[in-house]
Amino acid sequence: MPNKNARRMRIKREIINHLGIVFASIFFAAGYAWFLLPYNMAPGGVGGISQILHMFLGLPNGVGMVLINIPLFVISFVFIGKSFGSKSIYGMFVSAMMTDLFSFPMLYRLGLVSDLSKYTHLVGDRVVYAMLPPEELFLSAIAGSVLLGLGLGLIFRFRGSTGGTDIPVALIKQKANISIGTGYYIVETGIILAVALFLKDPKLLIWGYINLFITTKITDLASEGLPYIKGVYIISNYTDEIRGIIFDRLERGVTILKGMSGFHQRDINVIFCVMNRRQVPLLTDLVKEIDPDAFMILTDVYDVMGYGFKSRNLSLKDNAK
Repeated sequence: MPNKNARRMRIKREIINHLGIVFASIFFAAGYAWFLLPYNMAPGGVGGISQILHMFLGLPNGVGMVLINIPLFVISFVFIGKSFGSKSIYGMFVSAMMTDLFSFPMLYRLGLVSDLSKYTHLVGDRVVYAMLPPEELFLSAIAGSVLLGLGLGLIFRFRGSTGGTDIPVALIKQKANISIGTGYYIVETGIILAVALFLKDPKLLIWGYINLFITTKITDLASEGLPYIKGVYIISNYTDEIRGIIFDRLERGVTILKGMSGFHQRDINVIFCVMNRRQVPLLTDLVKEIDPDAFMILTDVYDVMGYGFKSRNLSLKDNAK
């Protein structure tokens, strides 16, 4: 390997990623615990199902998320294969436990909140603990969705996942041969509809879709920014090594462009690759391990037609290993 410090860089990167997931989970938990879950406004996902378990069984929402995710991971292992990595499981546990930790009653018991009455509100005959009163429900929806989307985006950025609907979507795609986008629409719609029916509140259907829209947009911006696809140009003296690692680790094709350096007037190879935006940080790490002096250019790609992009694959693997 051209870079002798590759192993040290990999260890450092893994430490940063694990700490980053903890940091990102703070935003995730605040959005859920302070704004959305008290008013049953989770935008689908396991957070939406956990609301039902909380209302009928009294389970803490974070515990409910874990209990829902465990069989989902088992189903993924049995029917899809080991399509999730260690950071996906880690991210799921950390974000779920943070959600319970950041609830106002827990913060009060820990002494981090001195006056619980400021966050205690009455909704019908139900007592809730939320940052804002029920009169400011719209503001709670916006604030919670933004924080949740920011947390999810940062978790993705640090190579993690919260599990959840990624797994049934991957299963639906495999069995029904539909696109990832359609799979997410089916799963999230089913969860939002189920929450509204079980809790007998049609308004939750509207709030769920509003929150889902805001959350997905913020998640996109936080994880890598728009658009969904990135074009990457790489100039390096280690073209073969970089080309091979893109094939092996990212499972993407490349095109080798012939060029000439302007200063030295010598022939050079330029690697061009198009990939999912979430793969760009991983590619950056891998290229730096091979050639710290590599020259990389990122461009926005607004539309791609061809193999690998018409129906995008979903993977929760730790490809960096």
